[in-house]
Amino acid sequence: MLVLLFAFSITGAKAQFFDLPPGKKKMSVPFKMVRNMVIVKTKIDGKGPFNFIIDSGVGIIIITDPSLADSIGRQSHRTIKLSGLGEGEDFDAMVSSNLKFDIDGIRGNNLSAAILKKDHFGLSNYAGMQIHGLIGYDFFNSLAVKFNFFDSTMTVARSGELKELKKGFRIPITIEQGKPYMQARVKLMDQTEINAKLVIDLGAGHPLMLDNQIKNNSLPQKFIVGNLGVGLTGPVSGLISRVSEVDIGKYAFKNVITSFTLTDTASTNARSVARDGNLGLGILKRFTLIIDYQNNAMFLKPGKDFKNTFEHDMSGLEYYADGNDLHAVIINRVEPGSAGDLTGLQKDDIILNINFKPVADMSIQEIDDLFKSGPDRSLLLDIYRDKKRYRYILTLKRRL
Repeated sequence: MLVLLFAFSITGAKAQFFDLPPGKKKMSVPFKMVRNMVIVKTKIDGKGPFNFIIDSGVGIIIITDPSLADSIGRQSHRTIKLSGLGEGEDFDAMVSSNLKFDIDGIRGNNLSAAILKKDHFGLSNYAGMQIHGLIGYDFFNSLAVKFNFFDSTMTVARSGELKELKKGFRIPITIEQGKPYMQARVKLMDQTEINAKLVIDLGAGHPLMLDNQIKNNSLPQKFIVGNLGVGLTGPVSGLISRVSEVDIGKYAFKNVITSFTLTDTASTNARSVARDGNLGLGILKRFTLIIDYQNNAMFLKPGKDFKNTFEHDMSGLEYYADGNDLHAVIINRVEPGSAGDLTGLQKDDIILNINFKPVADMSIQEIDDLFKSGPDRSLLLDIYRDKKRYRYILTLKRRL
C-alpha cells in the first residue's frame, strides 16, 4: 500500500494564521477520510470549494494542482526553495500572497501559498478524487483542533477554549521548524528499545516510520521491499515490516506495521530537526485526539478501533485512479512473490470489476479494504489488458 509522506522544510516562509468568526468559541467541520488522509472543503478568495488535505507535516500552504492558480486568478510574486524526504533534488515553487481561505467558516486572511509548477505527488490519482493542496502549520499554529475519526468531524477552537478529552491522556509535544514532535518508546523485534523522537504527521498514512534503523542492523528478518511513498523531492524507498511494540504515553500497541526508510534523511534535508521517524494516521486514527500547539500538548482518548490488529495489503498490488473522472483503476506495480504476482496480474492491467462490482462504483478506500480483508479470502477480478478481458481469482495472502 502506497504511503504518502509530506515531511519538508520551507526557506523564506512567513507564518500565517486562521481564526474563527467573531463571537464563536468553537466550530465543527466535516471531513472525508480517504486512504488515511483528512480532506476538507476549502474556498480561496471566494472561489471553490477545493479539496485540501489537513497535514501537520507541512509548513506553508501547498497548492499541488498548478491549474488552481488560474482558477483563483492569482499571480505568483516570488520563489521559495522546497526540500524534504525523497530521492531527488530540491526545487523551486512560486508563492502567491494575500490569499483568503475559508474552511466552512474558519477563515484565514493574508495567507501565502506555495504553488507547485508540476504536481509532484499525484494526490488526485492516489485518492481517486480531485485534490488541490495541503494545509498545515498555519492552521494548527492558530487554533486547537480536535479530530473525531469515528464521525469524521473536526472541532476547532481558540487555544484554551477547547476542553480536554474526558478520560483522555495528555502527551507533551514540541513545535520545531513548524512541525509537532513527541517522544515514544519503540521495541524492535530483536527486543532492542528506542526512545524515539517522532513527528506527529497527520499526512502520513502508515502507523509508524523509522529512520536509520536499517543501517543500524536492527531490521527484523521478515519484510517487504518497496516504495514507502512520495516525499516532496521524489520517491522514498525502504522496507515494510513490524516492530514488537510502540508505547505512546500510557498506551501500548503490539506488532505494529512499520516503514523503515532507506533514504538518508540527514543528507536529503540538512535543515530538518533531528528525529527518529514519524507517527502517522495508522495509529493516530485509533484515538479521538486534540492537537494544541499553543499549549504544547496532544490529548488522546482511545476509540472503538483502538485494539484492532495492524494489517497490511494482502494482494501485493499498487494501483491508482485515472481518467477524466478518476474512475479507472490501473495497477502500477505487482510485488514479486505476492498473491497478485502468483495469480498472474501485471503492471498496467486495468481492474474493471471486483466480485462482479464495477470499480467505477467503488472508492479507492473500498478497494483498499477489500485487499486487506483477510488471508485466504478469494476475490474475483475482471481485468482489461491489451484490448482483451481476463478473469482471475485472487486469493489474498498475509505478507507480514
